[in-house]
Amino acid sequence: MFGCGVYGFITRKNMIAILISLELMLNAVDINFAVFNRYLFPGQFEGMIFTIFAIAIAAAETALAIAIIVNIYRVAKNIDIRDLNKMKF
Repeated sequence: MFGCGVYGFITRKNMIAILISLELMLNAVDINFAVFNRYLFPGQFEGMIFTIFAIAIAAAETALAIAIIVNIYRVAKNIDIRDLNKMKF
């Protein structure tokens, strides 16, 4: 799952698709936290609590990224990565 996210992050040129790929990578890491906690320390919940905290941070990051993408779309009328050089000037 993490590999699919990395592949999508590298190959996509649309900002929304890149954001989705980034979220896929973050969710793969969260699943690993939960699974390793379950098998290494079955009676403890530190990994689960850390996973919930990471999901909350990822949700805030996604909301901020979507707000930035909406503002870029308002100015450039496009969310393609190649056209972001217009924003420099």
